Amino acid sequence: MEIEASNIPGSMNESIERLSVAAAQLEKTALLLEQREAERHGDLQKIVATAIEPGVEITAREQELERRLAAAEKQLMELRAQEEKPASLRKTLPAATVQLLAKGGITALDSIEAGALDAALTGLSLEQRIAVKSQLLRAGAVA
Repeated sequence: MEIEASNIPGSMNESIERLSVAAAQLEKTALLLEQREAERHGDLQKIVATAIEPGVEITAREQELERRLAAAEKQLMELRAQEEKPASLRKTLPAATVQLLAKGGITALDSIEAGALDAALTGLSLEQRIAVKSQLLRAGAVA
């Protein structure tokens, strides 16, 4: 046991030296990691600053996207303008309706007077009169 007791101070000194070397290496590693993090953060700020900075030239891709956006907006405006126009009305009437009106003395379908229309439809039932008038409305012959 005397041999072991004499080695304790020497082994303790070795352990202390190893620990101090390890602590020094950990400090160096921590400093390197902090420097890398600072560099990465700095790079990120530079990238963001260049993207926001005015006066940067517009790339061909951005020009193409702007052109396509303008074309889409123009097409959208045209579609909205078409939507506002009244839908095209049916310009023809079924043959039975034309024959029925001809029997009542109405041959010109451009403008039908209400009195003449009612006189021509007197022989029909209420449902038939409604059907004929709705067909005339769809065709645009009666306002």
